[in-house]
Amino acid sequence: MNEQSAEAGWHVDQRCTNCDVARQLAPELIAEVAGRSSVIRQPRNEAEERALHAAAFACPTRSIRHGARAPHTTLDPFPLRLTEHVHLCGHNSPHAAGANSYLLRRPAGHLVMIDTPRWSTALATKYAALGPITDVLLTHRDHAAHGRAYADRFGARLWIHEADLAAAPDADRVLRGTEPIEVADGLTAHPLPGHTEGSVLYLADETYCFSGDSIYWSRSAGDLAVAESVTWYSITELAASLARTAPRVRFSRLLPGHGDRKHLPADEFARRLHDLARRTGELSPRPIDFAALRW
Repeated sequence: MNEQSAEAGWHVDQRCTNCDVARQLAPELIAEVAGRSSVIRQPRNEAEERALHAAAFACPTRSIRHGARAPHTTLDPFPLRLTEHVHLCGHNSPHAAGANSYLLRRPAGHLVMIDTPRWSTALATKYAALGPITDVLLTHRDHAAHGRAYADRFGARLWIHEADLAAAPDADRVLRGTEPIEVADGLTAHPLPGHTEGSVLYLADETYCFSGDSIYWSRSAGDLAVAESVTWYSITELAASLARTAPRVRFSRLLPGHGDRKHLPADEFARRLHDLARRTGELSPRPIDFAALRW
């Protein structure tokens, strides 16, 4: 197939930064080729078309195209329901490291936003249509770009850890220290210094683990993993954080900022998290290397 005919269908343009978001949403159709995402085959049914639309509207560089144009906004699936209580925001922001963000519904009916999608008033209106959003929880500095804008639009409280406060100096709630902190009933912040000094893992209802960039599910390894090559602060501190936190948390759904989401029995995640803490403790500090990262 020549380049002209390939671009008549779905394709990924040269702006791709290889962030992995599209491969999470359309893993049968988009793969890493020569250091960036590429459409490896065209969709064969409606479900696969929907997967590509989700990838297109999540892509932080808007690199996923159909023919010469981006998909029409009426085909935007976000916020995308993942479970009864969690929606994926989509519209990943290039100013927030292209990270995933989530909306979590609480038992009282309100929602909290974990990390931030790209900012627009139209998107904020779509998210707010799900219900009142009372809190915006930032996992760390890399994902903080639009926190204040969303918090102000929703009339919500903005949360960040003190060690990353420079990224959101006007936060309404500042998490401190390394001990677990109750954000609300059933929702706990676990400071996890490592990826950044102020990284935080949020645990909800002993079910949902919003891990930011601290841990993720690696499809290449088929296991929990840390992004060793882009651990900005300290891999040694991350190992200590995981060793301290592993006995304290229990969850069955992992929802990271980068890397794959995963659903497993809580006992299985507990075993794997303890093993990850051990493996991370065996790692030595090394220079930052984006090219070394394998999702």
